[in-house]
Amino acid sequence: MKKRIVPAKFGMGMLVVAAGLVASGCSSEGKQKEGGVVQTASADSLRSDQKDSAVVETNPTQTQQVEDSTHTFGTILPNKRIIAYYGNPLSKRMGILGELPPEQMLARLDEEVKAWEEADPATPVQPALHVIMLTAQGKPLKSNTYSLRMSGHVADSVISWAKTRNAIVFLDIQIGKSTFEKEIPHLEKYLKLPQVHLGIDPEFAMKKGGIPGGKIGTVDAEDINYATGYLSDLATKHNLPPKILVVHRFTQGMVTNYKNIKIRPNVQIVMHMDGWGDKPLKRDSYRAYIKKEPVQFTGFKIFYKNDTKKPGWKLFTPEELLKLDPVPHYIQYQ
Repeated sequence: MKKRIVPAKFGMGMLVVAAGLVASGCSSEGKQKEGGVVQTASADSLRSDQKDSAVVETNPTQTQQVEDSTHTFGTILPNKRIIAYYGNPLSKRMGILGELPPEQMLARLDEEVKAWEEADPATPVQPALHVIMLTAQGKPLKSNTYSLRMSGHVADSVISWAKTRNAIVFLDIQIGKSTFEKEIPHLEKYLKLPQVHLGIDPEFAMKKGGIPGGKIGTVDAEDINYATGYLSDLATKHNLPPKILVVHRFTQGMVTNYKNIKIRPNVQIVMHMDGWGDKPLKRDSYRAYIKKEPVQFTGFKIFYKNDTKKPGWKLFTPEELLKLDPVPHYIQYQ
């Protein structure tokens, strides 16, 4: 009997806010959904010194300008392996990036980088911070898009942390009922920086209807081509090294018409296996949705909590992930 591949990440990425842009409360265990857990951010998960300055619906161009990194960032893949920490600094429940204070988080990232360097000395490691800048919502909010833009303060903070580790940065968007054409340009001032890249999450792209967290969303090759085209134009116009686009995926329907995805010389595409569960399940998902529908480069996500939530479940080690075929070039920890 063929094992059913569970859409294991479902609902994990939502920072839910109520009227007045204050996070709504929920139980610490979240709400059980088929194939995963919907976890929303409680008011306690927002740091008090950031509630007013960061959780606002505003255009990032209203914030202070970010200086270009003093480091040179050239073509990264496949010469290096990216080790990324994911989340939102306003929530302790969306990933390791916001779960710990910055210095503790960065110190733990250092440990993961060292582990990968020891496991594969032949491949240099590129540390990264992957921050959710547009968070899916269970309610329409004022924009009626079921998504919430973070202020530029969030990006500024994460970029400044990354500089202390010579790390690159990914800005991730969960568009809800908005569009990539509307949302990606809001990040342009950051995407013009040589060390800043983009992530898109089809799980929360509700182009076929529904509410984020209520069903799994989808994107088409056409959407991905818009994103890579936008990044390609920026790279050309500003003489930047190749940009990277990370596309989350853990079900068949999250990405359609993959054969029509365009490969561009100055954009590198990572198809990222983004589900949680036990090791056989995650391997199955990687083979079914990443290996069997190849695009360019591959990624694999580790969930510190959800991948160990049941007896007998253990985290993949770097040595185990190096045995995957193809070997992933992007590893994300949540």
